[in-house]
Amino acid sequence: MNSKALQHELKSLERSFAGELRCDDLVRKAFSTDASVYQQMPAAVAFPKTDADIASLIALAHRCAVGLIPRTAGTSLAGQVVGSGIVVDVSRHMNRILAVDKDQQWARVQPGVIRDELNMHLAETGLFFAPETSTSNRAMIGGMFGNNSCGANSIVYGTTRESVISTRGFLASGEFARFGPVDEVTAVRIQRDDPELAANRIASLIVDALSDLVVQRSIRREFPKPSVSRRNTGYALDRLLDCQPFCSNGEPFNLCKLLAGSEGTLFLSTEIQVRLHPLPAGFNGVYCPHFHSIVDATRATQIVMRHPVFHCELIDRMILLGAGRNAQQRPHLQYFSGDPAAVLIVEVRDKSANDVQLRLQQIQDELKQIGLGFHHPMWFGEAITHINEVRRAGLGVVANVIGDDKPTTVIEDTAVSIDDLPAYIGEVEQLLRSKYGSECVFYGHAGAGELHLRPVLNLKTNEGIARFRNMAFDVARLVKRFGGSLSGEHGDGRLRAELLPLMIGDDNYQLLQQIKRIWDPNNIFNPGKIVNAPPMSESLRYSSMASDDVPTIMDFSNSGSLLQSAEMCSGVGECRKSHLSGGVMCPSYMATRDEVHSTRARANILRQTLSAPRSVNIDLRKQLANREVYQVMDLCLSCKACKSECPSNVDVAKMKAEFLQAWHDVHGVSVRTRIVANIDRLNRLASYVAPLANWLGRNKFTGRILKRLAGFHPDRSLPRVQRMSFRKWFETNPDQRCGINDQDRSRERIFLFCDEFTNFNDVPVGIAAVQLLGALDYEVSMPRHLESGRASISSGLLRRAQGIADRNIEMLVSSMAGFSGPLVGIEPSAILTLRDEYPDLVSRFNRPRARELASRIMTIDEYISSEMSAGRIDSSRFTVQSKQIRLHGHCHQRALSSMRDTIRMLQLPRNYTVRMIPSGCCGMAGSFGYEREHFDLSQKIGELVLFPAVRAESPDTIIAAPGTSCRHQILDGTGRTAVHPVQILHQALARPAR
Repeated sequence: MNSKALQHELKSLERSFAGELRCDDLVRKAFSTDASVYQQMPAAVAFPKTDADIASLIALAHRCAVGLIPRTAGTSLAGQVVGSGIVVDVSRHMNRILAVDKDQQWARVQPGVIRDELNMHLAETGLFFAPETSTSNRAMIGGMFGNNSCGANSIVYGTTRESVISTRGFLASGEFARFGPVDEVTAVRIQRDDPELAANRIASLIVDALSDLVVQRSIRREFPKPSVSRRNTGYALDRLLDCQPFCSNGEPFNLCKLLAGSEGTLFLSTEIQVRLHPLPAGFNGVYCPHFHSIVDATRATQIVMRHPVFHCELIDRMILLGAGRNAQQRPHLQYFSGDPAAVLIVEVRDKSANDVQLRLQQIQDELKQIGLGFHHPMWFGEAITHINEVRRAGLGVVANVIGDDKPTTVIEDTAVSIDDLPAYIGEVEQLLRSKYGSECVFYGHAGAGELHLRPVLNLKTNEGIARFRNMAFDVARLVKRFGGSLSGEHGDGRLRAELLPLMIGDDNYQLLQQIKRIWDPNNIFNPGKIVNAPPMSESLRYSSMASDDVPTIMDFSNSGSLLQSAEMCSGVGECRKSHLSGGVMCPSYMATRDEVHSTRARANILRQTLSAPRSVNIDLRKQLANREVYQVMDLCLSCKACKSECPSNVDVAKMKAEFLQAWHDVHGVSVRTRIVANIDRLNRLASYVAPLANWLGRNKFTGRILKRLAGFHPDRSLPRVQRMSFRKWFETNPDQRCGINDQDRSRERIFLFCDEFTNFNDVPVGIAAVQLLGALDYEVSMPRHLESGRASISSGLLRRAQGIADRNIEMLVSSMAGFSGPLVGIEPSAILTLRDEYPDLVSRFNRPRARELASRIMTIDEYISSEMSAGRIDSSRFTVQSKQIRLHGHCHQRALSSMRDTIRMLQLPRNYTVRMIPSGCCGMAGSFGYEREHFDLSQKIGELVLFPAVRAESPDTIIAAPGTSCRHQILDGTGRTAVHPVQILHQALARPAR
């Protein structure tokens, strides 16, 4: 059926569809990729809400001869959810936990339930769902079932296949069916009770297909050998042969064994019943031996696996280098020493800390005795979480390399027997080095015999694509020789499907095709995956990309170019975690649960726009000023969380600013944008008539007129303007800068940045900061400078911001000549602009000075914390009264600095108790929360965590927030007044400042 006819059918279906149907190019492009190297435009994207929606999609698929592609988080690595059919995204609506039976230890869920959120729900029961992927904070049960996900703890709990009891859903015929254990397999042939009828018919056909002894011998001979625990090669026919009636003492026959790992090609599940386990022992520790070679690490793995360990993971030098380039992972490198080629992470759990240490010691002693490893640390407590975070981030951090040569998903899923692991890895290293001259990343689940191998390739070139294909076949032959599995846990998809005849033989491959026909005779469920796939080198996302030569104002050389900045996105989907998982990225996705409003979609749409075919004469800035890019960037709050929380360091806020400047160049600058960018000038003018300006803004009648003219939402309050600016106060009150210090004591000198928000709106905060520092024996100076330019950057007026930045660099360098100390700021978004954006924003000749200044930028929280460490500030200067403080962190501070310094600073008074609110972005984000069309989303983001947490606090609890926007959002959203941390410390001084 042609595209126009399909659109007509979809339009007709829309009237009775409870969910949503989307056919626009923007959504289709956002769903054209996953975490693999593939890209293909789907015909449409469906978000079903009910079983009836699923049934109607299946009926439409038959009428239109179009495939259905089941999708949850879209983090598959083999292109499982990439195709030309209709994407069926069950993550948005089909995400309920339906039932939990604590006594029988099972849960029944819809496929869109996130793995970690299921375990949060189960926490009070003492049970948990065991399979633990590195993507567990966004991976969903349906996707884990479809891919037979494993994770680090599979050596204890097995794979998802072992954890699925039953499933309900739809056959390709449209019939509803349930599959689960069958005690008497012969009864399968005669039962006729609905809804078992269709299931029994399928089961009978499968039993018949596997009953031939010749077929059974072929499967056992050609499939991976039994000692390979991770085996997702083709359909799991070998696992069915371990069940009754083929194995008399085997498990009951259960087609869930086959459906696990079938990648949505056989059945579309709407409910899944999973087995639960008691929570593991509460005491744990990790042993991290360091090695000079990967092969030595795999030899050590054989020793480790003689012991009962919880997991045994491997990371290599390239993972550690990638972690060093990632702001969130960089601090965790303190647990690794020297320059190891590989490190094992061996975790042990037991009933007591002493037992854990003894068991780790036994493993350590064995490795030392045979001379394996050069460094043998053990870690406990918080360090375990941090070390495992580096391991879990591996997939993303290896992608954050500059240039077109990238560690590539092609042979990353091979698994062999532990006995064969050193020999196999040695031969892989030799093959890649001698034949291809290629570097390779090695990491993953060494204890299960599976290492993720990512050779460095350039898929933008024909040579790179040829190497991609040849390498896959060479390694497949090697895996076959060792009796291993080419797909250990990530599945065949379209990446490895072409290799299946080589891996299991032609006869068994034809049997897989027969199994597909039994379940799906018209090939509508996820066609082209596992069987009958296109060549692995087709539909690569990079294969036809043009070189990027878009002129930019900001410097993108730290990632290569603007296009290569977008290409940093590996598709791992960390930006799809919910607010329940913590962190800041990505607030608009957390509130909408819409892929289009995720960091991944923004990078993907920008990448596709910049790499689209272009004519020779086209203005490249005009190509950048694309309406689809505008649509995905519109709800980006520029929170900066992606720069630190994204494992690949995708800085969407920076890309958005560059895009907006191109947009303004083509489409003009709106009145609202000019107002926001010039807020410093407007506040300066308003300060001369502050009482009148505040009355006009607060009066219901005039306030609404002003807000309407500015494009602001009528329910958003406007910030007050102070009559006297902070700088003016500072200049007219020199005595306040010195506090009450005894004259014979030396003073530390500090330069304080007078940001535009503190200068006109938050003057009391600035005064408190100066008086606090003076009372603590610091001499405060205020250099001459302009506004920070934060509002201009966020508004996309980069040329204006560049002029401000250049002038500020010149003024600050001149004002601070001869001073080697820090430049300290009060408002995080302003002062951190000098640290983060200025080095990339200023003119080329100013970049060295901007980088030098950036190294000296500190928030006031960081400065006080550092002075505490130096012993120059202690608790003796503060009250001993008790206070409870609830702290909300500013997005830029969390992304570019840390809240640890703020917490430490607020605990200077001995009896002050500080608790972080586990909130992400507050939702205000500078002007975003003021804007008419963004107000509702702003409030929705606040309601995720922040507003309920603030409302739950008693009136005596102090609400602290370093950011001016955050304090404004808290006031508007809850009616509570939040204060800056320096105000809290100022009030806590044991002696009042003058």
